Amino acid sequence: MLIQVDALTHRIGGRAVLQTDAFNIARGEHTLLLGPSGSGKSTLINIITGLRTPISGQVTIDGQPMSRLSAPARDALRRRTVAVVFQTLRLVSALSVRQNLALAQNLAQGRADPGAIEDLIDRVGLRHRADARPRELSQGEAQRAAIARALCARPLLLVADEPTSALDDDNAEAMAQLLVSSADATGATLLIATHDNRLKGRFPRTIALRKPAEVAA
Repeated sequence: MLIQVDALTHRIGGRAVLQTDAFNIARGEHTLLLGPSGSGKSTLINIITGLRTPISGQVTIDGQPMSRLSAPARDALRRRTVAVVFQTLRLVSALSVRQNLALAQNLAQGRADPGAIEDLIDRVGLRHRADARPRELSQGEAQRAAIARALCARPLLLVADEPTSALDDDNAEAMAQLLVSSADATGATLLIATHDNRLKGRFPRTIALRKPAEVAA
């Protein structure tokens, strides 16, 4: 198993924001985390990727219990194992698409591989926008650039947080297909967190999240 998740709880400011049952995700598996706003999807993503430590429960990534690692060890594990496509994308505004990819690859691997970068640019259909800066891209183009950047490190785990929330039906389907094909091409495990019911049934496995009892309507 690549990911092992105990039953987790987490609180922020005394308020319950996450309650999950235990689950595992195998290497290469494609999984949807589906739940309404307030069910803790982003919190769970942050816990799985080691950016937060839960109040109770444990997440193990590639055999490493995340909460038992030092902060530098968690950072190192995340760099070599996990890539995240955040909802806000977080592209560097002063850099072109190609430069964003080169920066990500340098940070992850200590060097840039121009051939691999050009291959990723082609794979996500941004050859004609490779020299454009993020402000010059459409929302869909920016999301494709963020996926290409995430794949630069050839991660074991590709995580996408609400990748289709701002997209119409056709573009949401295209984004789902791109995430699947990109993960398959590198052998990455794919984990998508969303409230978008259009993706339900699109993936072989769905894990339903619920609002914590204290805040459920």
